[in-house]
Amino acid sequence: MLSVKEGLLSAARFSAPAADASWDIKAVSGDAAAAFRKRDDGCEKPFAEGVAQSTAVFRPTGPFGGSTGNFCTARIRTVYTAKGDADMDHIIELKDITVSFDGETVLDHLDLNIGNGEFVTLLGPSGCGKTTTLRIIGGFVEPDHGDVFFDGRRINALPAYRRRVNTIFQRYALFPHLNVYDNVAFGLRTRKMDKELIDKKVKDILEVCGLSDLANRFPRQMSGGQRQRVALARSLVIEPKLLLLDEPLSNLDAKLRLSMRVEIKRLQKKLGITTLFVTHDQEECFSISDKVAVMNGGVIEQYDTPENIYRRPATEFVARFIGFENFLDVEKKADHLYVLSDGTAFKTAMDLDGGEYAATIRPDDIRLADDKFSENVLSGKVGVRTFLGKSYQYEVETAAGVLKVNMGTDHVFKEGDMLRLYLPEDKLILVRR
Repeated sequence: MLSVKEGLLSAARFSAPAADASWDIKAVSGDAAAAFRKRDDGCEKPFAEGVAQSTAVFRPTGPFGGSTGNFCTARIRTVYTAKGDADMDHIIELKDITVSFDGETVLDHLDLNIGNGEFVTLLGPSGCGKTTTLRIIGGFVEPDHGDVFFDGRRINALPAYRRRVNTIFQRYALFPHLNVYDNVAFGLRTRKMDKELIDKKVKDILEVCGLSDLANRFPRQMSGGQRQRVALARSLVIEPKLLLLDEPLSNLDAKLRLSMRVEIKRLQKKLGITTLFVTHDQEECFSISDKVAVMNGGVIEQYDTPENIYRRPATEFVARFIGFENFLDVEKKADHLYVLSDGTAFKTAMDLDGGEYAATIRPDDIRLADDKFSENVLSGKVGVRTFLGKSYQYEVETAAGVLKVNMGTDHVFKEGDMLRLYLPEDKLILVRR
């Protein structure tokens, strides 16, 4: 980024702004003209009215080699503030984002922070706002309300091509008439880079992505997984600061999806590129993410590590979406003690205050109760039995409703058998409704 300090400005036909302002500058003459034409600040937010098209004479500093003494004339297209009202520890900040389409709210005052180098996944059902969130960051949708910050700078109106962001959609959009090498080199060539540098960068990224032997193949000659890797290589070779992945594995078969998600994670960690991934597949999401934002109806219901979301979902929606199937209507009697409507009491390791909540437990976490268990026990009758391969799942009719219970195949219960079920207090989770 080019920063021009106030003390180096001269002969300007406007009042100079603050000393730490950043500039979008096109040099029209002088030694540095070509270099300035190629620069792009990657930030937004005009500093003042009437600045565009003004002319200044200045000396280049910073990334253009320091104060060389060689002055040049430039046309100031836009002046930007050097810092936005954002946390500089995060590469992306969404603040109070609202988006509506045809009168329907798609995102509802959404906030999201993404740290440098993180792999963050947006998880949720169709229509929850995942892709819209990604498209706002990529510059394809402008929010109705709220602010988007990139590296501390507000970029709401900055066009997609000027953001240091690359997006891979479900369809890889490879050029069918270009081979792998030329597909990957395309972005570098549009930036008019030196041919030798392009060749080095392309060969390096092809090796990283395991595509060196396929450099001369065309997309029609490749498998789905290979085309996916080409799309990744083409996005990574231009060294974006942020990579956006919109369900890129949805068109692959189950086995290939498994191998490709490992490959994506490996590349992301090796290259250190901040990544935002969109999916509705919780297993896929949990296996590769540093953080997960679970979305529902245009809001984020929980934003945490995969481990914390899996073990401690915050809301009933999150719990149901990630596989909890048993929900008990309970009321708080005392700290860590909750009761059903019939007075049956359950101890819990966690606690909640205020609001409406339910107790939930996974089918795998319910056990048969020995005679020694007197707390956290429910009795019930076996209804439907389902074979799952490694286990059987039973629907057990209890005072708390029908509970799904997974048990091994060593002993098989039949319909009508009576069971005593133990719900361990460290596995019984309280969620808000």
